[in-house]
Amino acid sequence: METMRELGISRRVELLKVLVRISSVFVLLTAAGLAPAAQLSTDGRGAVPHDVQQLVVIDYRAMQNSTSAMDLRERVMPPELKQFDEALRKSALNDKDNIDQYVDQLAFALFRPEASSDALVTVGIAQGQFPEQDILANFRKQKIKATLVRTNKVYPMAKTGMVLCFVDASTMVFGAKDAVEKALDARDGVSPSLLSNASMMDAMKTVDSAPLWSILDEKGTQTMMRQVLGEAGSLTDFETVRKRLQASWYGMDFQHGVKFDLTISTGDSFTAATISSLLTAAVLVRKMSGSDAEKQALSETNIASDSGRMSIHFAATDSDFNGLLHSPLFQSMVH
Repeated sequence: METMRELGISRRVELLKVLVRISSVFVLLTAAGLAPAAQLSTDGRGAVPHDVQQLVVIDYRAMQNSTSAMDLRERVMPPELKQFDEALRKSALNDKDNIDQYVDQLAFALFRPEASSDALVTVGIAQGQFPEQDILANFRKQKIKATLVRTNKVYPMAKTGMVLCFVDASTMVFGAKDAVEKALDARDGVSPSLLSNASMMDAMKTVDSAPLWSILDEKGTQTMMRQVLGEAGSLTDFETVRKRLQASWYGMDFQHGVKFDLTISTGDSFTAATISSLLTAAVLVRKMSGSDAEKQALSETNIASDSGRMSIHFAATDSDFNGLLHSPLFQSMVH
């Protein structure tokens, strides 16, 4: 049987995932001069279904000059983006073109296709100045035919099983066929969209000025915290407060080093303080067993609670963050 110290270390190892794993599921998808924010347009928000568990929005242009962002790109770019890039290049763009040059913002939404469902579906939304007519001309040249979802033309992309649809000249929805159809239902008013999800829209207001940001609903927040705490997630203290976790949001900035700010809304001071205590203990335990890079990262981590909210702030220089990227712990989390 594990000793208490061994159990503490094993369950606290997950802490650093709040810094990289949470934000590497969808976040640092690619590096893309520095824009002020990664705000999603009204059309983009309208194409996100109401029951979204997590929404991540990235300002492509805000990442281009960051060595840290470029390094992270190589380690955590998700298969969906790679498939989309490859499929679009093969089926819609000229040989020398790359989708990166057209994208200003990229969003990924993880949503439940039905309110009562536990299943999760992902849809991507790209915003930018796309050569729509050239893309459509290439589709016609290759005899790729669209299927209609009401008045929306949905095009298959190579042999990936993915499809894309221009909902306007600057907004493209892509992903699996069923996911894109759900997004179009939301955008066309056939089903509710993110625009009618008051709690998520409120959360968005606090972070959408960041170059990279994400919002999570109640279920998403509970799942995130269980991942972060690991075995500590089965402790009585966590089970007592788990259902009181209401929503969370975070932003990342790479302009001067790396900054990460996460806020969890709990609705009451007791829950916020309990979660804060669990994570603070995790930091202390991890400092005793982590590598030098991990210890440095944890030294730059501040955890606090106030008025029903728990917050985590992390900041590091590019060189310190680069050391963390090459640590054994990071490698184990992203592979």
